Amino acid sequence: MRLPARLLPLSAVTAASTLLLTGCFSESASDDAAGGDGKRVRIAMMNPPRSGLSPLSDDAFKLSRWSTAETLVTLDADGDAEPALATKWQQNGRTWNFEIRDGVTFHDGTKLTAESVVRSLTKAATASPKPRILDGVDLTVKADGDSVTVTTNAEDPLVPQRLSSPQLSILAAKAYRGKTVSPVGAGTGPFELTKVNGTSSATLDRYDDYWGDRAKSPGIDVRFVPDGTARAATLRSGEADVVEAVPVSQAALLDKDLVTEVPMPRTNTLYLNTGSGPFNDASLRAAAREALDTESIVKGVYEGRADVAKGLLGPALPWAADLRKPVERAKSGDPNGKTITIGTFTDRAELPEVAQTLQQQLQQAGFKVKLDVREYANIESDALAGEFDAFILSRATVLDSGDPAAYLYSDFGSKGSFNISQLSDRKVDAALEKAAGTRTGDARRRAVIDAEAAVLATDAAIPMLHERVIQGDAAGVVDVEHDPRERALITADTYIK
Repeated sequence: MRLPARLLPLSAVTAASTLLLTGCFSESASDDAAGGDGKRVRIAMMNPPRSGLSPLSDDAFKLSRWSTAETLVTLDADGDAEPALATKWQQNGRTWNFEIRDGVTFHDGTKLTAESVVRSLTKAATASPKPRILDGVDLTVKADGDSVTVTTNAEDPLVPQRLSSPQLSILAAKAYRGKTVSPVGAGTGPFELTKVNGTSSATLDRYDDYWGDRAKSPGIDVRFVPDGTARAATLRSGEADVVEAVPVSQAALLDKDLVTEVPMPRTNTLYLNTGSGPFNDASLRAAAREALDTESIVKGVYEGRADVAKGLLGPALPWAADLRKPVERAKSGDPNGKTITIGTFTDRAELPEVAQTLQQQLQQAGFKVKLDVREYANIESDALAGEFDAFILSRATVLDSGDPAAYLYSDFGSKGSFNISQLSDRKVDAALEKAAGTRTGDARRRAVIDAEAAVLATDAAIPMLHERVIQGDAAGVVDVEHDPRERALITADTYIK
């Protein structure tokens, strides 16, 4: 098992960081090679692309954070839909009509049309697997002059919010000509993705024909640095201007003026496999829940930079705590030396240490515990296939639509595409369906909390803590985004002094 950097000898950490940093931005064009009116922005990002930057995968959020691929609508701070590539929209039962913005060109020079919107959305709706924002949604798209009609199998109050997901970005026809979707030179944003070097780096240049405000920076140079110690070191050494997901252990080592801490709608959760193995037994799931001391994890592993979880939805959604009621759960059983395997990943530096802490707590409760810790790209498929008895995941709860109902369906619906717990429960499915069909507002929020309660009653997931994102910005960075939803990072307004 690979130890987290905090548990390695100092010499090993130093050596690892040096190796990872060598040449990290050696190919950077930060000397204004693009001929722009400012310096290029250098970013050190945590997760390398897992699907070749296909927008139909989680890689889509990188495209959004680089302002290269855009959607029909965006979300404001409250999660309400705002115009982007669509200027306005109207609902008529199961059908929504979106008017497409005029004067937009893709990075390859072709024009944005209703037909190009239909192509992108249809590719997403018919993909296998679907983007998770479309879990449980049958969606058809048709062009109607300069507008697009989107029709769902059932009346859906969240269609605009769904279409804000970066996984439903609108790309040029060239993106779809290969076996996989390639966003290179195919977006509409203020920056054009011009080069991708596998899982090591990416280059973006300012797109001067952008339909909105011209980008202030001539480009973006991205390096993927999974090791948290090495990633934080790029800020200290001056090799990066913006560093995402600074590990808690490294935050105290940075100049406090360069660190921003943002409460996030992100929950660190222990998912228990209800489909097979020891945790098929509800009483053993209850025993695992009672064994966990989450407060010690917050204080010890996260050094107080997190909040103890009271449910799946945390303080970033302040209405959740006020609506939440006590949940009736199964009684605890005797683990009686049952052997369980917990999986997690190294990409988030705290998770391996969380796994070790849980191993100790569960062993004290009577379980025998094995750990399997890898990089996320090498463990996700096994987690989704139910290969582990338990899995520790840091999960964004409103990542796609600004509404937690989609996350709850994806993770806990019997047909959800991210159902690590292998949960299939009729009461949970009924509660999820009710939440999904309720109109936005107070009634929907109450239905969401009822769905959360139905999930918690099964002990298929044990929420442990709610994270805060820690971002590092060099002193010369201006107007970089600090986005709790992790959709925005570098915008047209971002530049380096």
